[in-house]
Amino acid sequence: ARTVMTYIAKKCGICFQPPSIILIYREDNKDKTRQRVMPVRNFSKFSDCSLAAEQLKNNPRHKAYLEGVSLRQLKKLYSLLKGHLGGESLAESLEKFRQQEAIDPEEDMNRLDDKELAKRKSIMDELFEKNRKKKDDPDFIYDIEVEFPQDEQLESCGWDMESGEEI
Repeated sequence: ARTVMTYIAKKCGICFQPPSIILIYREDNKDKTRQRVMPVRNFSKFSDCSLAAEQLKNNPRHKAYLEGVSLRQLKKLYSLLKGHLGGESLAESLEKFRQQEAIDPEEDMNRLDDKELAKRKSIMDELFEKNRKKKDDPDFIYDIEVEFPQDEQLESCGWDMESGEEI
């Protein structure tokens, strides 16, 4: 019986020359930190970052190592490489990615196609998980009760009345 190695990703970054994704990881049962260099081949400034990220994450040679790296982070690294290949500075590429990944609270998401809506939901899910308090967190409080001040008179809305009541 062969034991399955599990890898804990510590950091993941990109090297522009030669183009490669670099993963700093630790094996589950060892204290030694290692580095894995995954060359980026057949990628240009016209390539699809999402597709490239999915292909790398599902590559049988790298799959076990990239288990702890989110698809969104890999997309970000590929978009930075794409910007570099297109002549953008690192700061420009980072700002461009930040604008693409930002959620506009005023945007009507009912008008988005399925692909764009899935992208927005993925961004919101990741942001939620990042900000969520877990039981293991040092500042976790189980039952928080908050009293909200009511400075002004509450307005009645038509939708919160019983159907038999007249307005």
